[in-house]
Amino acid sequence: QVQLVESGGGLVQPGGSLTLSCAASGFEDFATSTMGWWRQVTGKERERIATIGGSGISTSYADFAKGRFTISRDNSKFTLILEMTNLVPEDTGMYYCVRPRGDLWGRGTQVTVAS
Repeated sequence: QVQLVESGGGLVQPGGSLTLSCAASGFEDFATSTMGWWRQVTGKERERIATIGGSGISTSYADFAKGRFTISRDNSKFTLILEMTNLVPEDTGMYYCVRPRGDLWGRGTQVTVAS
Protein backbone atom coordinates (compact mmCIF):
# COMPACT_ATOMS: atom_id res chain seq x y z
CA GLN A 1 0.00 0.00 0.00
CA VAL A 2 1.25 3.45 -0.86
CA GLN A 3 1.13 6.09 1.83
CA LEU A 4 2.21 9.70 2.40
CA VAL A 5 2.79 11.12 5.88
CA GLU A 6 3.53 14.80 6.43
CA SER A 7 5.45 16.23 9.36
CA GLY A 8 7.06 19.48 10.45
CA GLY A 9 4.04 21.69 10.86
CA GLY A 10 3.55 23.90 13.85
CA LEU A 11 3.45 27.46 15.09
CA VAL A 12 5.83 30.02 13.64
CA GLN A 13 6.03 33.80 13.93
CA PRO A 14 5.44 36.07 10.93
CA GLY A 15 8.64 36.41 8.97
CA GLY A 16 9.85 33.05 10.17
CA SER A 17 10.65 29.86 8.35
CA LEU A 18 9.43 26.30 8.49
CA THR A 19 10.36 23.09 6.71
CA LEU A 20 7.81 20.38 6.02
CA SER A 21 8.66 16.79 5.20
CA CYS A 22 6.68 14.00 3.61
CA ALA A 23 7.61 10.37 4.10
CA ALA A 24 6.53 8.14 1.24
CA SER A 25 6.14 4.43 1.75
CA GLY A 26 4.99 1.52 -0.35
CA PHE A 27 6.30 3.04 -3.59
CA GLU A 28 8.01 0.91 -6.18
CA ASP A 29 8.74 3.93 -8.38
CA PHE A 30 9.13 6.94 -6.10
CA ALA A 31 12.15 8.24 -8.03
CA THR A 32 10.09 8.48 -11.22
CA SER A 33 6.93 9.87 -9.62
CA THR A 34 6.00 13.51 -9.89
CA MET A 35 5.14 14.79 -6.41
CA GLY A 36 3.75 17.99 -5.02
CA TRP A 37 2.55 20.07 -2.12
CA TRP A 38 -0.95 21.50 -1.83
CA ARG A 39 -2.52 23.57 0.89
CA GLN A 40 -5.87 24.80 2.13
CA VAL A 41 -5.59 28.11 3.96
CA THR A 42 -8.30 29.83 5.95
CA GLY A 43 -11.10 31.13 3.78
CA LYS A 44 -9.80 29.69 0.51
CA GLU A 45 -10.16 26.58 -1.61
CA ARG A 46 -7.46 23.95 -1.84
CA GLU A 47 -4.58 25.17 -3.99
CA ARG A 48 -1.38 23.81 -5.48
CA ILE A 49 1.86 25.11 -4.02
CA ALA A 50 4.44 23.36 -6.15
CA THR A 51 5.25 20.15 -7.98
CA ILE A 52 8.52 18.40 -8.66
CA GLY A 53 9.53 15.78 -11.19
CA GLY A 54 11.01 12.46 -10.27
CA SER A 55 14.63 13.50 -10.69
CA GLY A 56 14.15 16.66 -8.62
CA ILE A 57 15.38 18.90 -11.41
CA SER A 58 12.06 20.03 -12.85
CA THR A 59 9.92 22.16 -10.53
CA SER A 60 6.82 24.28 -10.90
CA TYR A 61 5.45 26.84 -8.44
CA ALA A 62 2.22 28.69 -7.93
CA ASP A 63 2.69 32.45 -8.15
CA PHE A 64 2.23 32.98 -4.42
CA ALA A 65 4.98 30.47 -3.68
CA LYS A 66 7.66 31.78 -6.00
CA GLY A 67 10.61 33.20 -4.13
CA ARG A 68 9.39 32.06 -0.71
CA PHE A 69 8.79 28.32 -0.95
CA THR A 70 11.17 25.67 -2.24
CA ILE A 71 10.18 22.12 -3.10
CA SER A 72 12.78 19.38 -3.16
CA ARG A 73 13.10 15.65 -2.67
CA ASP A 74 15.51 13.04 -1.45
CA ASN A 75 14.79 9.91 -3.42
CA SER A 76 17.27 7.85 -1.41
CA LYS A 77 15.10 8.52 1.65
CA PHE A 78 11.72 8.47 -0.14
CA THR A 79 11.12 11.97 1.16
CA LEU A 80 9.49 15.10 -0.24
CA ILE A 81 10.39 18.47 1.31
CA LEU A 82 8.90 21.95 1.37
CA GLU A 83 10.98 24.83 2.70
CA MET A 84 8.94 27.92 3.55
CA THR A 85 10.39 31.34 4.36
CA ASN A 86 9.09 34.82 5.15
CA LEU A 87 5.84 33.34 6.37
CA VAL A 88 2.78 35.52 6.84
CA PRO A 89 -0.47 34.85 8.73
CA GLU A 90 -2.25 34.19 5.44
CA ASP A 91 -0.09 31.08 5.05
CA THR A 92 -1.93 29.50 7.97
CA GLY A 93 -3.66 26.28 7.00
CA MET A 94 -3.30 22.60 6.27
CA TYR A 95 -0.45 21.48 4.05
CA TYR A 96 -0.64 18.25 2.09
CA CYS A 97 1.83 15.99 0.34
CA VAL A 98 0.39 14.69 -2.94
CA ARG A 99 1.16 12.26 -5.71
CA PRO A 100 -1.01 13.57 -8.55
CA ARG A 101 -0.98 10.23 -10.35
CA GLY A 102 -3.71 8.28 -8.64
CA ASP A 103 -4.77 11.34 -6.61
CA LEU A 104 -2.86 10.13 -3.56
CA TRP A 105 -2.89 12.49 -0.56
CA GLY A 106 -1.43 12.52 2.90
CA ARG A 107 -3.50 13.49 5.91
CA GLY A 108 -1.84 16.90 6.10
CA THR A 109 0.07 18.89 8.67
CA GLN A 110 -1.09 22.14 10.26
CA VAL A 111 0.90 25.33 9.79
CA THR A 112 0.02 28.34 11.92
CA VAL A 113 1.70 31.71 11.43
CA ALA A 114 0.99 34.05 14.31
CA SER A 115 2.72 36.31 16.80
